[in-house]
Amino acid sequence: MSKGKPSIPKGTRDFSPQEIARRNYIFDTIRAVYELHGYRPIETPAMENLSTLMGKYGEEGDRLIFRILNSGDYLSKANPDTLARKDSLQLSSQICEKALRYDLTVPFARYVVQHQHEITFPLKRFQIQPVWRADRPQKGRYREFFQCDADVIGSDSLFNEYELISIIDQVFQKLGVSITVKINNRKILAGIAEYIGFADKIIDITTAIDKLDKIGLDKVNEELKERGLTGAAVEALQPVLLLEGTENEKLERLRVVLTTSTVGLKGIEEMEEVLDWLANDPTNCRVELDLTLARGLNYYTGAIIEVKANDVAMGSICGGGRYDDLTGIFGLPGMSGVGISFGADRIYDVMLEQGLFPEDVLTFSQVLLVNFGKEEQKYAQQVLKELRKNHIKCELYPDDVKMKKQMQYADKNNIPYVLVIGRNEMESGMLSLKNMKTGEQKSLALPEIIKELFVH
Repeated sequence: MSKGKPSIPKGTRDFSPQEIARRNYIFDTIRAVYELHGYRPIETPAMENLSTLMGKYGEEGDRLIFRILNSGDYLSKANPDTLARKDSLQLSSQICEKALRYDLTVPFARYVVQHQHEITFPLKRFQIQPVWRADRPQKGRYREFFQCDADVIGSDSLFNEYELISIIDQVFQKLGVSITVKINNRKILAGIAEYIGFADKIIDITTAIDKLDKIGLDKVNEELKERGLTGAAVEALQPVLLLEGTENEKLERLRVVLTTSTVGLKGIEEMEEVLDWLANDPTNCRVELDLTLARGLNYYTGAIIEVKANDVAMGSICGGGRYDDLTGIFGLPGMSGVGISFGADRIYDVMLEQGLFPEDVLTFSQVLLVNFGKEEQKYAQQVLKELRKNHIKCELYPDDVKMKKQMQYADKNNIPYVLVIGRNEMESGMLSLKNMKTGEQKSLALPEIIKELFVH
């Protein structure tokens, strides 16, 4: 009986050499900019204790955590009453002690607390690793995907917010992606919640308005009412969410509206300072204050940042914000941090759609040595050794087959040069180097070939 073709889980992907090369181009670009700003790499395990992750992402986030069944007879620890009730949420906490990480920020907070006596603060860290979410797969949204995080922890300075926005600007400028950076402050949102009389529903309000781009204003207003806000409160929220004008004009109008809110005024002050740093060193990209930006993660307490591609319909391709006490939940209070995360998979889709990857990204070998037979192959073996000594990526076609097939291999694998070594070349020491793009062929000694390939 046929078992059918093998497959992989929905929301995951295999990656070809070409896709890996393009992805590495993104990772290497981000890594280089991080390192330029003094960030240091760390890594954390793919799985964390479930207790580390639960309760850190809000109700919706908790539902998207991939839980890992305990080893062995996992049902032996399950409560019979829970089994009988078919209470899956309660049951999973009894039979699953571990889970795949949902993001890199919470594991980072755990790392900081666990290693606090080995760390010199402030710590500037970056981390490029995969994360997993039990989300519904769709364009730009996967169940397994990479995040490229940078965080500064142990510093209250708003200069860090400016520097992270500058990093975002530099990365996307190098990648050639036109972007808009949207910024807001969670304290301003808390002030707005006070203003409409529902300070205790800040989480409900931010969770709803964070969906504005996805479901539209009417649906957001419906959800706000479903979450317990009165019609009057929802009405009072409208002009605040739809404020227009320059960033400074928006803040001035907000200052009037939030004049009795201490937390709201503090958020305005913080936003003004970040904008002042940016005015002193303007970005190439557009940076705008967006009061509908909430980012529905409970741990943000100050600045919140989101990046959109200007020319492609895609969700957020980078985001982040400040969290004043994320480490407090692990027993280390008062450790403020701020960070960003690049969504490498979405960036990949944007760049592919716009044709932004350089041609040479797909060049794995710089030169292919043609195989004419055993004796020529032995000669070519020594040439390979010399080329590789000089850091020139090269390969020998392993089989003695027709020249046409070897040339097709070079062409299909984007190899820019072919080195022909036959009997005449072996005797004279003058090897034939062919440029696959122009068709030009030169007869050169090996030292000259090495020089020629270095130039290109």
